[in-house]
Amino acid sequence: MNEKILSIESYPALEIYGANDLFLNQIRQLFPRLKILARGDLLKLNGERNDIAEFERRFSLLLLHYDKFGKITSNDVEQLMSSDEAEIWHQQVEAGASDVLVFGNKGLQVRARTENQRRLVEACTRNDMVFAIGPAGTGKTYTAVALAVKALKNKEVRRIILTRPAVEAGENLGFLPGDLKDKLDPYLQPLYDALRDMLPPQKLLTYIEDGTIEIAPLAFMRGRTLDHAFAILDEAQNATENQMKMFLTRMGRSAKFVITGDVTQIDLPRNQRSGLNHATKILKDIQGIDFIYLDAQDIVRHKLVRLVVDAYGRDAEQRSLIPNEKH
Repeated sequence: MNEKILSIESYPALEIYGANDLFLNQIRQLFPRLKILARGDLLKLNGERNDIAEFERRFSLLLLHYDKFGKITSNDVEQLMSSDEAEIWHQQVEAGASDVLVFGNKGLQVRARTENQRRLVEACTRNDMVFAIGPAGTGKTYTAVALAVKALKNKEVRRIILTRPAVEAGENLGFLPGDLKDKLDPYLQPLYDALRDMLPPQKLLTYIEDGTIEIAPLAFMRGRTLDHAFAILDEAQNATENQMKMFLTRMGRSAKFVITGDVTQIDLPRNQRSGLNHATKILKDIQGIDFIYLDAQDIVRHKLVRLVVDAYGRDAEQRSLIPNEKH
């Protein structure tokens, strides 16, 4: 007899096992020669080596199905755990999913949707530090978070660090209600929103509670070394030069850094210069660092967002109020 333990830690156990273990019991009936025990997100298999190997192959198809569609039915279990047609289905999914970064919740497929977003994905494959610069709505942050989740799922990194400068954009932070966390969470909300699209709610909560995913203001990064991490600095145009240097020098072993920002929306006081603008000038020739510039053609929000961005750009040119000159 052989023993094998499989982990489904990246999946909600209730949805894989079914209510009252409906799907798990169905799987047991389809593999009568295996003893299958479930303990939380671990499956313990006992049986002959060939039977265990066949189970692993079939079960991986079931998990892939969940990745793609966000749910499993009894018919899915029957087909994928017993039918030879499962291999054909698997090949079709693989062919159609070659450019998918993450299979999110409820069947959401997160992929690069524009040429510059694809360039960003490719740049992150080739380099350990990438700057993604462009206006609102171009998918900078969303694509970066998808790459981070993909790296975590593939065990390329052990944790995800998401950070933003807590800079007031016309609002007064001190007058917000609550404690420090309550005051800062609104600044970090877009990062939470992206993660909620890509990870099951309970798994996301678990990752945040155990520190696998950390979302924190930029000031909280000081003095740390980020090993085996995928770190994203969002809204980097609002980091000062010293803050940018501090963040970039947190990079540890086996780490990936993505820095995203919009140089047309700098909210720093007029006596402080943007660390993002400074970094683009002094780091552009360093091997291993890449800069990807997105523009209005990459905007994937409502079509009016592109028109708004274009209008403000024309107005800035006409009035000679280029942000780089002010910061």
